[in-house]
Order: sequence, then C-alpha cells, then structure tokens
Amino acid sequence: MRKLKITELNRLSPDEYQESVKTPFVVVLDQVRSLNNVGSVFRTADAFRAQAVYLCGITATPPHPEIHKTALGAEETVAWHACSDTLDAVRKLKREGYALYAVEQAAGSISLDRLAPDRSRPCALILGHEVKGVQQAVIDLCDCCIEIPQIGTKHSLNVSVAGGIVMWEFFRQLR
Repeated sequence: MRKLKITELNRLSPDEYQESVKTPFVVVLDQVRSLNNVGSVFRTADAFRAQAVYLCGITATPPHPEIHKTALGAEETVAWHACSDTLDAVRKLKREGYALYAVEQAAGSISLDRLAPDRSRPCALILGHEVKGVQQAVIDLCDCCIEIPQIGTKHSLNVSVAGGIVMWEFFRQLR
C-alpha cells in the first residue's frame, strides 16, 4: 500500500461543496462551551456533508481563531445558524418536520447499533454541554435519545468524538 497524496484525494472545492447534495441531517450544539469541540464538529459535519450546524446558547460562533484551528475552514463551508436558545431552535426544526435525536444517556434510549433513522424525514442530531449533556427540556421534545455503547470504565465520550461517531452512523444509513 501507498499513502495517497492530498492531490489524489479528489476533494471538493468550497464552491463544489456548496452545490453538492447534502446528507439529510443537521447538528445542534446545545450549550457546548469548548471552541475546539465546536471546530471539530464543523470539520466532521463537512466530512459527512451535513446540511447545517446550529450553535445554541453559550456555544461560540465563527469567525473565531480557536474554532478555525480545529475546523480548518469547515466553518466557512458548512452552513450554520446561531440561536440564543436551544429550545427555540429545536422547536423550529420540529415544526419543519425534522426527526429529533438527542445523543444522551437516558431511560429508554436506543443503542446506536440498533438505530434505524426515519428516512422519510430530515434528522437533527442534538449534542449537549460537555458536563451537563443535553438539557432535559430539549430531550422532552425529541423523538428519541441515542446512546453510544461503551464498555470501559468511563461513562461518557468527548462531545466532538460522540458527534463524529453518530454523524458517521447517520451518514452510513442515510446516503
């Protein structure tokens, strides 16, 4: 095997990305405080061609050098919306017909390996605060909670890592 050069990867230009068909999901960041996590979510959203990222509550917005450091320009290609209140953003998505999926450990959550997203509707993946998770009031509006199976000693994953795992699964199932 030979490692590919960047020129061999056939990546889209920013203009081609804007014109491309997107995967039918958005990512909602509910009070995510780390600028590095925000940038990482943008970069992953770009990789899987998410429709948009919603930056809610205290979640920082571009332009910001700390977001750019991990996003590597994805904050300029992925559509994004700033929302002062996560509940308002989630209610709007619900009215627009999105199926709402909180990534959260909750009673009655669905294990990611058993998930079958509703392919008849666009999806919203909601990721929460690094310590507090997704707000209960937001969970109450969701169609379901998704839990990533974990078998180690820790009870959670970094929000951008969890987001990457869940975005990959939605990309895999919806494309």
